[in-house]
Amino acid sequence: MKTKLDKKPIETCVFIFLLCSAVRMIEYFAIRTDETVLAENFLHKIFGIVILAITLRRVKISWDSIGFKKVNIVQNILKGFAFATVCFSVAYFIECISLYCMNGSVKLSVYISGFSLNGEMIKQNGIIFVILCIGFNVINVWMEEGIFRGLFSKLLISKMKFGVTIFFIALLFGIWHWVMPLRDFIEGRSSVANLLVMGIGYTVLAGIMSIKWSILYKVSGSLWIGLGDHLFNNVIVTNLLHVISNNDADSMKIVRIMIGQLISFLLVMIYYRKTIDNNE
Repeated sequence: MKTKLDKKPIETCVFIFLLCSAVRMIEYFAIRTDETVLAENFLHKIFGIVILAITLRRVKISWDSIGFKKVNIVQNILKGFAFATVCFSVAYFIECISLYCMNGSVKLSVYISGFSLNGEMIKQNGIIFVILCIGFNVINVWMEEGIFRGLFSKLLISKMKFGVTIFFIALLFGIWHWVMPLRDFIEGRSSVANLLVMGIGYTVLAGIMSIKWSILYKVSGSLWIGLGDHLFNNVIVTNLLHVISNNDADSMKIVRIMIGQLISFLLVMIYYRKTIDNNE
């Protein structure tokens, strides 16, 4: 017997998205956990996991049925991690070569960015901070993959074709990332033009990543490979492995991310197309 939630899947998804987005805004603008020594906004992700658990209970579907399969968990996460490693090795290589040609110096550095008590950015090298970074990002990808690729896909597929479903989810996932440039704009650190450029850029880039992870879910039957790829992007590429040139850190970070994500997106789409052709 269907509940009110899964009788109206589109409205349910939009409501959950808006609810989680509201809590996300509160953390970014008021609590500002990322501007503490923890260096990560994770409270709204825990909230999202709670909402996900409550929703699953209400619609009477299991974690397994939204992609959190209980088999080959570690193997599939490692597959996603390995896939991302290959793609981003190319991205890091291109970035390093470009910076060396421009500045004559380049090196890789491993550290976590954090804040001191006076609010200044510092480098955290301790193992505790690395563990915290990994832990917070496990929460991050669990929430985002569980809600966007898992729950939303499960609810929407009954009302939409697969292609429409993944594009709709990608749109929501792109809008989800507007909070970062929006905070810079509201606090006077960027212009309207920069807000629009960064907002559209985040929407496109996050949308591409969302489509890729949706396809990986489709072809593998679980969220774990996409979750592993997502985790590598958040932990290694964004937070841990930095490129230094002329004492300037990560000046081409967005280029690195775009290259790595486009390479992995194209490879996934090629594999998906071959899978479709083989099944016809």
